[in-house]
Amino acid sequence: MEITPANLKEPSENDGWKRKNHTPSLAEVHGSVPIPKHFGFWRKLLAFSGPGYLVAVGYMDPGNWATDLAGGSAFGYSLLSVILLSNLMAILLQALCAKLGIVTGRDLAQACRDHYSKPVNITLWILCEIAICACDLAEVIGSAIALNLLFGIPLVWGVCITALDVLMVMYLQGKGFRYLEALVIALMLTIGGCFLAEVIFSRPDVKAVLGGFLPKLEIIKNPEMLYIAIGILGATVMPHNLYLHSSIVQTRKYEQNAGGKREAIRFATIDSTLALMIALFINGAILVVSAAAFYTRGQHNVAEIQDAYKLLSPTLGFTMASVLFAVALLASGQNSTLTGTLAGQIVMEGFLNIRIRPWLRRLITRLIAIVPAVVVTIIYGESGTAKLLVLSQVILSLQLSFAVIPLVIFTSDKRKMGEFVNALWVKILAWGTAGIIVLLNVKYLWDKILEWLK
Repeated sequence: MEITPANLKEPSENDGWKRKNHTPSLAEVHGSVPIPKHFGFWRKLLAFSGPGYLVAVGYMDPGNWATDLAGGSAFGYSLLSVILLSNLMAILLQALCAKLGIVTGRDLAQACRDHYSKPVNITLWILCEIAICACDLAEVIGSAIALNLLFGIPLVWGVCITALDVLMVMYLQGKGFRYLEALVIALMLTIGGCFLAEVIFSRPDVKAVLGGFLPKLEIIKNPEMLYIAIGILGATVMPHNLYLHSSIVQTRKYEQNAGGKREAIRFATIDSTLALMIALFINGAILVVSAAAFYTRGQHNVAEIQDAYKLLSPTLGFTMASVLFAVALLASGQNSTLTGTLAGQIVMEGFLNIRIRPWLRRLITRLIAIVPAVVVTIIYGESGTAKLLVLSQVILSLQLSFAVIPLVIFTSDKRKMGEFVNALWVKILAWGTAGIIVLLNVKYLWDKILEWLK
């Protein structure tokens, strides 16, 4: 059904948008968190903090685990440079998303709808839905594996149980947006604490770790390394997070003038940057633990989360290593599901201007993810789930260009952004980021085509 509330936005005629009227993004929580004018810097930062952490959740979901474990066990610390580069890209892109939402009052999906033709919008929507389903697939499998490791629940049943998280999402949405943010931050701290302990007990070579952050040409030349690198990129910079962030920054009730928007952009950028630094630590820690525990001991094929769980304790000589690993995995999977509902709702409402109940939207997405997960689990068992996890992240990476390019175009448009348009150096970095993403994906697809033709 068409959304036609009374509070439609009415921009000026020369703002660069083809469609002028639009509803607030996530109307039920839009502007629901007040920002008192008399607050000082730290209290305002606290008031603005939250959306960045919801976004950062997507940068440490179970899909990251599969790619980081595979990269660490197969290539040691070499792919830390890819994690760092991906995180820097993420910080830039999420800052642009926050700016787009705050300045224009549109999330990225709404901006696409108000700028592109209907066929283009339908295409972008379908591609984004594929990305969300691929992400959901990783969350389903990750949570199911964690339940299996901790409680012995069969993988197939674990996959089915994950559909029940719809109830948790519904409950949290009813309690208020700040409750959702608080739970997400608590789960993030749980994951970070678990991996801090894992890093300490794995005793990595500090010099080798620091060297891993230096880019290597071998990553481009080696097809196996490139495949994992693209998977890491897809797992780190997630397309649906760009839509999500541009929407949830608007939950803050900042002043609708140049000064208020400038302040909101500043605090939103700090919020997302700090949150993504936590994500960088966690992703780097997973790869470092994998490299220190497995690669240095000649175990180069530990791509299975289950294998890592079984080998960690005996390898590190720390009995709780495997349990902490599984607890962090469960927290990661459940954390990611909390933001999936919002991302799906934002994308569907933004591109199509239609709205269905969030629990129904989540259930549909969940079922789409559960079906292939159940089939693969039944046919291929544990080995198939690991391959599906890595493949899901590559799919995410392949979809990324279709979200990044419109974002850079919109935030670089003077008519749309006014005084907040991207500075020249930001445009160079943004287009450079988009170019790297496109080139890596083209290289990967070309290598695959040549492989198929042989």
